[in-house]
Amino acid sequence: MASSRSRPGASPASAPSVALPAEASHIAETEDGAEAGRFVADAPAAGQRLDQFLTARLAGAFSRSRIQAVIESGGVRIDGRPVASPSRRLTEGETVEMTVPEAEEPDPQPEPIPLTILYEDEALIVIDKPAGLVVHPGAGNWTGTLVNALLHHCGDSLSGIGGVKRPGIVHRLDKDTSGVMVVAKTDLAHRSLSEQFAAHGRDGRMERAYLAVVWGVPARPKGRIEAALGRSSLDRLKRQVVPESRADARHAVTHYEVMARGVGDSTALLRCILETGRTHQIRVHMAHAGHPLIGDELYGKSFRTKALRLPEPAGAIAAAFPRQALHAASLGFEHPLTGAPLRFETAPPEDFRTLAEALELAR
Repeated sequence: MASSRSRPGASPASAPSVALPAEASHIAETEDGAEAGRFVADAPAAGQRLDQFLTARLAGAFSRSRIQAVIESGGVRIDGRPVASPSRRLTEGETVEMTVPEAEEPDPQPEPIPLTILYEDEALIVIDKPAGLVVHPGAGNWTGTLVNALLHHCGDSLSGIGGVKRPGIVHRLDKDTSGVMVVAKTDLAHRSLSEQFAAHGRDGRMERAYLAVVWGVPARPKGRIEAALGRSSLDRLKRQVVPESRADARHAVTHYEVMARGVGDSTALLRCILETGRTHQIRVHMAHAGHPLIGDELYGKSFRTKALRLPEPAGAIAAAFPRQALHAASLGFEHPLTGAPLRFETAPPEDFRTLAEALELAR
C-alpha cells in the first residue's frame, strides 16, 4: 500500500512547522499541528540551561529529551537567532522562541503477533480479539496492535480503504474489550461490510451482541436505552449523554436483557445488542442507567467501593478486575461476495468467566 507518510527514523526537522506570532507568550497549536511558544527569561532564569528552562516553562507538555531534540534540530531561537545547544546558558531579558514539529507517524509494520482466527477466505478474516490488544496504531500505541498482526498474517492483501493506519478495519473494539471482529481483505468486502455496520441490523443483515457484567440489576429484565452521545466537556477521552440538539450529538440506541442476577442482586450479567455503534456506547449507556460495567475506570470508578459489600472471594475479584467487563460474544453478517449469512460466537475469556463465577452469574 502506498503511503506519503515518513518511515521511522525521519528527522524531526523535516516535518512542517509554523512559529507563533511574536506577541504570543504561551504554548499553542499551529494550523498544521506544530506546537510553539515564546518566553522571556526573567531574573531567576539567568544562568539556567536552555533545555531546563523550556522544560519548566512548558510544564510537562514535552519531555526534556524531546525538547533537547527540538533544540538540536534547529527548532529554538534566542532573540531571533537559531541555537543548537541544549546546554546554552540564558541571560536575563533574552527571548526564547520554540517551534515543535508535529511528530511523524510511522507506517505500521508487520509483527508476528498471534491471532485466534475463527474464519478466513479471500474476502475477509474473522478473529477473536483478546482483551488488551489495541486495534490500530495511534498515540502511545504505534506497535503491537491488531493492524501490525494483520499485516504480518495477510501481507498486502488487506483492504486499503481504511488508510495506512487502519487497513481492512471495518469496525473496532476498545482495547480492553474482547471478542469477535471482522476485517476486510478486499475493497469490495470493505464497502459491503461498512454498509452493513452502518445499518446496524435494521435491514436484517447484521447482528452484534455483547455480554457485560454490571453493578446492580436493572429494574426491567429487558430494556431499550436511547440517548445521544457526544464528547465529554471535561475529558476528551470520554463520551457522555448529551441533548440531541448539540452539534456533536450522535443518536445511540442499546438493547439489553438481564441474563443472570448476582449474589444479593448486587451485580448482573447482561446481553446487549447494538442498534447503533458509537464509541463506548454500551459503557456510557449502562453508566447513564445507573449500572456501569464492573472494572470500567472511565465510567464507573466510583462504583468500585461496592465490591466491599460482596462476600469473599467475590469482593476481591470484582475490586481487582482490571478492565471493563465487556465481551463481543457474537457477530452475524452477510458475506460480501456470496451473500450467505455468517454468524460467529466466542466464549468470554478466562478472566471474564472467573468474575462471573465468583459473582454467581455463570448459571
